[in-house]
Amino acid sequence: MKVSELMAGVTPSKSFEGIANTDDFVLAIDISAPSETRTETSVGDYEVVQGAVAGVDASLDSETSDKTYIREGKSSAKTSTQRTFSLSGDRKHGAAFQDFIFSHAIKFGTGAKVVRPYVYFSMLTGEGEKGMAAIIVNSDGGGDAGNTAEFDVDIMATKTPEEYTYTAESAQTFRNAGNQEV
Repeated sequence: MKVSELMAGVTPSKSFEGIANTDDFVLAIDISAPSETRTETSVGDYEVVQGAVAGVDASLDSETSDKTYIREGKSSAKTSTQRTFSLSGDRKHGAAFQDFIFSHAIKFGTGAKVVRPYVYFSMLTGEGEKGMAAIIVNSDGGGDAGNTAEFDVDIMATKTPEEYTYTAESAQTFRNAGNQEV
């Protein structure tokens, strides 16, 4: 399912207050083939991570630098943060996202070949992030005899993502090679 299909009829509100459920967050990946005429795919065309995905653990992994100073003691400084999405679920053939990540090119690809644009935002507020991430397939069909084939995938940001707010307009606009809105 594309972001534009998922969000049809949904209007996020920055003033939303209340408890959010896991299903209120959207993780979507650009699975389209690179094109000579487009430099950026519309967020509305990104494929939503769902379809037999049982869990998405959206973690922020921080690094620190620790030093001890005379008469001051130990001090920690935060030096960086990396976004990681750990996905688990059951292998489902015919689900566009799964068919893409379990393709030979992604499972065995390296470097820039497995890096794709992603977006992650709340359906309730529209607030989130947009960036580039490497897709790392850890398991593509393990499990016990007689059970469904399970998978384990990490999607790791390659640099600090930028702030992003979903709106119907932001999801539909993309820029062509001439950098003009289409």
